[in-house]
Order: sequence, then structure tokens, then C-alpha cells
Amino acid sequence: MTTLVCPAPAKLNLFLHVVGRRADGYHLLQTLFRMIDYGDTLHLMLREDGRIVRQQPLAGVAEENDLCMRAAQLLQAEIGCMLGVGIRLEKRLPMGAGLGGGSSDAASVLLGLNRLWGLGLSRARLQELALKLGADVPVFVFGQTAFAEGIGEALQAVALAPAWYVVLTPALSVSTAAIFAHPDLTRDSEIIRIADFSEASQFAMRNDLQAVVCRDYPEVARHLAWLSQHGEARMSGSGASVFAAFDTAAAAQRVLAQLPPDMRGFVAAGLDMHPLYDYAGDSEVAQSK
Repeated sequence: MTTLVCPAPAKLNLFLHVVGRRADGYHLLQTLFRMIDYGDTLHLMLREDGRIVRQQPLAGVAEENDLCMRAAQLLQAEIGCMLGVGIRLEKRLPMGAGLGGGSSDAASVLLGLNRLWGLGLSRARLQELALKLGADVPVFVFGQTAFAEGIGEALQAVALAPAWYVVLTPALSVSTAAIFAHPDLTRDSEIIRIADFSEASQFAMRNDLQAVVCRDYPEVARHLAWLSQHGEARMSGSGASVFAAFDTAAAAQRVLAQLPPDMRGFVAAGLDMHPLYDYAGDSEVAQSK
């Protein structure tokens, strides 16, 4: 049986601004996504019978809500593929942590099945499908560090210097919907242009959701306060994870070694490109430009 092992890396929001709100209630964002070399792993096993099978349950997630299953079903239906797949997920990323775990899993299913089923779909087509699964899914299919606008789907590649991140993951799940609906959330941050972008800019050090999350989730505030003693710390996405960047792996490991016993975390390097970047059908063309 043919099996693909597909990494599903986490992401960090190096900054996140809420700049407005659409008529349909979706918030307009500006953010900088960077993937890191830590995440989940998917095992995709080719099936000839056309069935899509979840090979093990995911705690707290019904099969109809499982983004891996939904991604495979969407791709199969849109393309009319007669092949199937067995999906086994090794879950390392906590849910509700602001690290994009479920979105990354879904993107890796799309990319992996594009290869496993021999579809040859372009990155742009896969990103269209990804957006139907959630606003954070397209960036993982895009597969590069990205300045994102809109609801997170308008993406431009950005080059960043190497960095290693200490990421702390408080043992709680933050509701993204509840945070975006919070009456105290800032929704009118000044819009910035990609032409103005620089790593040293002040906007790159702010997450507009952070104050609201810290107020409602004291454990996030506690982790942020501890990490802030060692570097410029901020929250990723809608939380609960917080992170700080370091110039070397050794510096990051020294900080992690001091972590109090009632906190958990890890060190990860920034990724310039998704491990499955070449699984999009037009990757060779894109890379040759």
C-alpha cells in the first residue's frame, strides 16, 4: 500500500492587526505568518475503493468536524477523483493554541493528496479550496513566510532572517470566535503597506488580540510575563501560545531550560518554505521565476 508521511508545521503570527470588519462579520486583518519546524504529522494511505477513512479518533473532534476529513472530502468532490485515502494523524500541536494546528493539518492533506492521487493541481487552485476550509488554511498551501491581508487569504511572500523561537503553550484552549466577538477588541488599527514593511517596525511587535486574551485568560498573561523576562514576547494568533525570537538555537534552548515546572513549551526554528511546497503542481515553474 502506498503511504505518504506529511509534516504539518505550526505557524506563528509575528504581528497581528485588526484593521476593520466586513459586512458579513468577518474581521479584516494584517498579519505576518511564519511557519516553524514543529508540528503534527499525517500518514496518508492510498485506497483504491474511493473511501475516505479516519483511522483513529481525534479527542474532542467529531469526524464530521475533522478538518483532515473535510479537506479530503472537499478535494475528492471538487475534482471527481475515484481514489480514496486512509488518514492517520499524529497530533503534537494543542488545539486552541494559536499555532494553526487544524489549518495546517488540512493544508497538508490537500498537498499530500495532490501528490498521492496524482492530481497535479496548481498552488492557486489548492489555495481556493483551502479557503473553503478556513481563513488560515491557504497560507500553509502558499507555503512561504507571508504578509497576509483581508481575512488572511491575500498573501505576499516575505523574506526574514533566520530565527529560533521559544514557544510556550498554556494548558488551555482559547475560543477564537469569542475573542473576535469581544466588545473591547481593537478593530481600527492603522493599515500598513507591504512597501513599508521592515522587521524593526513597531507594528511587528504587536498583536491586537493579546490584551483581551490576557484579561480573560490569566494563564496566558502569566506565561507572557515569564517569557518577557528573557526576550520580546507576544502572543500568536488568538492564543493561547506565546513566543519570543532568538538569534541562535543555543540562546533559545538556554531560555527553555529555565522554564518553571508548571509551564510547558518547545524551541523551533523558523521555516522559509513548507516541507510539502513541491507537492503543488506548478512548484517547479514558480521556483524558476
